[in-house]
Amino acid sequence: MADPAPVLYAGAGLSTLAAALLPRLLNRAPISMPMVFLGAGVLVFGMIDGLPDPDPLRYGTVTLRLTELCVIISLMGAGLALNRAVSLPGWSTTWRLLGITMPVFMVTVGLLGWALLGLGVAASVLLAAALAPTDPVLASEVQVGEPAESPEAEEDEARFALTSEAGLNDALAFPFTYLAIAISVVGAGPSGWLPRWIGVDVGWRLTAGILVGLLTGWMLRKLFFSARSDKMRLAEHAEGFVALAATFLAYGLTELVEGYGFVAVFVCACTIRAGERHHGYHRILHQYVEPTERMLTVLIIFLLGGTVATGLLAGLRWPEILMALLVLLVLRPVTGQLALIRGGTGPRERAAISFFGVRGVATLFYLAYALPAGQFADPAALWRVAGLVVIASIVLHGISAAPAMLLLDRRRNQAARDRHGNPDQAPRTAV
Repeated sequence: MADPAPVLYAGAGLSTLAAALLPRLLNRAPISMPMVFLGAGVLVFGMIDGLPDPDPLRYGTVTLRLTELCVIISLMGAGLALNRAVSLPGWSTTWRLLGITMPVFMVTVGLLGWALLGLGVAASVLLAAALAPTDPVLASEVQVGEPAESPEAEEDEARFALTSEAGLNDALAFPFTYLAIAISVVGAGPSGWLPRWIGVDVGWRLTAGILVGLLTGWMLRKLFFSARSDKMRLAEHAEGFVALAATFLAYGLTELVEGYGFVAVFVCACTIRAGERHHGYHRILHQYVEPTERMLTVLIIFLLGGTVATGLLAGLRWPEILMALLVLLVLRPVTGQLALIRGGTGPRERAAISFFGVRGVATLFYLAYALPAGQFADPAALWRVAGLVVIASIVLHGISAAPAMLLLDRRRNQAARDRHGNPDQAPRTAV
């Protein structure tokens, strides 16, 4: 039998080259890089015999660790990219999405999982938790760009809201994942899980994630920008790979004290960004994180396409298809509008924010995390529904993101020109 290593190396090289070129070649086109790699995964695993079956149930540990790594790196990238300082009024759209859209969405998904799909209570809660996180990385047109070095640069509200929401709801789904696990083990009766869930899974784990993230970010910020020794002041030496050190340090320390590492990584990134907010070093850090995140995303989506070719969606039922359509076309848009109707955003931005609740890698992570830890009746059904939602989201939002955001940018720029009366004086937008 021929050695498969050369083929793997050649494939890795081609994939890496494609990951670098496709975002530029597909710019403003109604197709996204994840769509290309999803299709490539279906074709490769469907046409080439002898490849290992990328079954997420069979290879649960690999699925868990790969998606976990991708999520934490994307959280660091999101936190570093946000130009706007964290505040109650400045992040009001984000708070509304987290405080209204996310809980209403999860309650509705949980009820539909029970009534429409016939899932048990624990499985319904898990499905709701897994589908709650958003992931604009899979439709990059709807996320903010690189950190801006100019104080005058402004982020448009739609991209800012979608990126900051994804940075936090990726983590805030964790308490409800623990809730699903607890219900699956001890039953739905609150006396068996409520005290520990409130005290540990909500209270301690969230607090630990926030505090460790703040402390780690503050210490690294001091090291980067204020160390007494020039040799220690990393911002002066353009060492971008330390963004990974910050990611792993914040995540690892938080997990050691059983906190939410996802929260810690995003808080750490925002805390680092708060120091010397418009220093060029933030862009260097982000430029190192972004391609790493892109490569991991490419690999995961390619393997997801492989699971489609090898039977992930086998046995798909009409109620499951209806569920996926409701999640993407009804529940997210309606709950998004509900949260933002009095939030001060314009109707076009409100429509974009509500529609582009992209589902992605975090959904896969939560299923891979919870299923081995709990006792769920039909894991394959949960993977079918979640996989279908992610695949449909990649296609639907990949097709619509570029045209929709281009139209939104044009409308916003035209409004700025009308407001200022001079196109040269229109404010710059960091996208």
